[in-house]
Amino acid sequence: MTASVPQPNIEQVQFDSPEQEVYLQLWRTYDCLKALEEALFVQYDLSAQQYNVLRLLQAVAPGTMQTMELGRRLISRAPDTTRMLDRLEKRSFIQRSRLPENRRVVEIAITKQGQALLEKMAKAVVKMHQNQLGHLTMSQQKQLVKLLKRTREPHEDASCDWLKSE
Repeated sequence: MTASVPQPNIEQVQFDSPEQEVYLQLWRTYDCLKALEEALFVQYDLSAQQYNVLRLLQAVAPGTMQTMELGRRLISRAPDTTRMLDRLEKRSFIQRSRLPENRRVVEIAITKQGQALLEKMAKAVVKMHQNQLGHLTMSQQKQLVKLLKRTREPHEDASCDWLKSE
């Protein structure tokens, strides 16, 4: 008869510090919420980052936003914004133009097709967010937002100032 090897109890996992436990809980939470997001966006052949770009451009429509400003406003830092914009432009969701007085400056606008896509996705996006966080009360959601803002406060640079007030 062989002796059974005791299995570790997940609840007994020791962390190096309370901060490590919080960080790993945040990471696991992000992973769970991200899976729901990806399940929705894959239906539209979009990434979360591309969706974020379209939403930012929708907010300034019918105006435009310069590439540098768009990069500063993205929720996640995009290492290859140009390639992402190329894909959106190829699908006719955005339009880029250069300023005649400074050809290095690129202005981006959402197109009618981009607006239509966001309109088509709107109800599904609201439902996704409800699935992600709707089990929390409004009070819990507000408290979580405060805690998350407080958590990233010492780590955010000035380029993210627009997000702090929202």
